[in-house]
Amino acid sequence: MMAWLDNLTAWLAGHPQWLGLAVFLIACIECLAIAGIIVPGTVLLFAVAVLAGNGALGLWQTLALAFCGGLLGDALSYAAGRYFHQDIRRLPGLRQHPHWLAGAENYFQRYGVASLLVGRFIGPLRPMLPMVAGMFNMPAGRFAAVSLVAAAGWAVAYLLPGWATGAALRLPLPPGFWPQTLMLAGGLGLLLIVSAHCSLRGYGRSSLIAAGLSLTLLLGVILGWPHLGSLDQGLLALLQEQRSNSLDELMVLVTRLGDFTTQLAAGLLLCLLLLLTRQWRPTLLVGSALLTTALANAALKSLFARQRPEVLLEPLDSFSFPSGHSSAAFAFFLLLGILAGRGQPARLRLSWLLLAGLPAVAIALSRVYLGVHWPSDIIAGALLAAGICGLTLGLAEWRRPLAALPARVWWLVLPACLALLGTVATWHLSEGLLQYRY
Repeated sequence: MMAWLDNLTAWLAGHPQWLGLAVFLIACIECLAIAGIIVPGTVLLFAVAVLAGNGALGLWQTLALAFCGGLLGDALSYAAGRYFHQDIRRLPGLRQHPHWLAGAENYFQRYGVASLLVGRFIGPLRPMLPMVAGMFNMPAGRFAAVSLVAAAGWAVAYLLPGWATGAALRLPLPPGFWPQTLMLAGGLGLLLIVSAHCSLRGYGRSSLIAAGLSLTLLLGVILGWPHLGSLDQGLLALLQEQRSNSLDELMVLVTRLGDFTTQLAAGLLLCLLLLLTRQWRPTLLVGSALLTTALANAALKSLFARQRPEVLLEPLDSFSFPSGHSSAAFAFFLLLGILAGRGQPARLRLSWLLLAGLPAVAIALSRVYLGVHWPSDIIAGALLAAGICGLTLGLAEWRRPLAALPARVWWLVLPACLALLGTVATWHLSEGLLQYRY
């Protein structure tokens, strides 16, 4: 397979005019029933994303092509399920491997709409769930709405790392960039792998282990940030290269969702709804985690007093390390992911956390894009939030696990929080507050 992959990437490198079509088709196949299991689409997507980042395609072109390809794969799979219904079991591939369909059916019947969101990030389930949704006659409008959200998050999670790698190989970066990047990436990778392993193996203190690793890595960033200048300057230059007037407004809108007033209102709303529905332990978990994160972030900012990048003509008054937007957004959305995953299998809990982390990543990256923070600022903010959330969850579950939220509570909490964030975004759009001075 490696020889075949090498030949394909070599051909695309020599014929970059076909790279956009390749991204679209590979994304489509990766999300297409049966084919998505057989073809190593994840490896192919990373390879073509690296080529795109080398200068053949811009970041937003790459993400848009993958998004559209994923949507087409979803639509074709859904249409096949609606057309064949139970006869689909007789198709080649499924006759020899009935467990592919059985696993997706069980997952869809158990979790419904949520399975299409979370299952998008679980390899064997991703291409099969849209077809199963069609088999069970899920309304086309509902499926389309969920597919739009899931495909957007999937495109970012699967294409952004490869594109960033390709762009970093192309740009003239400061000396020392790669050693610093590899060291930090290795630490983050170790954190994710060990945390996922402990959770999948069912270790009773997995959240405390994840918290300990997060806070240890945060300590490393705190001690090392004066020596991460090459990393910060290189990644800042990488994102600044993607600047455009239309994208500036979108990024300011995203960053407004992480403003202190917005996150404060969202946190208070979440706690209030949990209190009104008599969810005492979740209320204590959310309230203590959000408050501790905010206080710790403020203390670290005052302690280090790090200046912001010189991108804005009118720099903000507060210091930059760690990013308050990053820590607040990660704390809020990770807590939503934690609540969504209670009482569910480990793989599903991890998928909920991954899905919940995507909007937090978008808010954090918008800060670097706008030149308001250094990359190490947002990494430190994310590690701070992850460490405190994990520590708070571990203490809350010290004697007994946190029970799953009743469905009626969850479907009150999630729409209300999303409606609040949507209202904030609409207000900023209507008031014309999407301006930063550069």
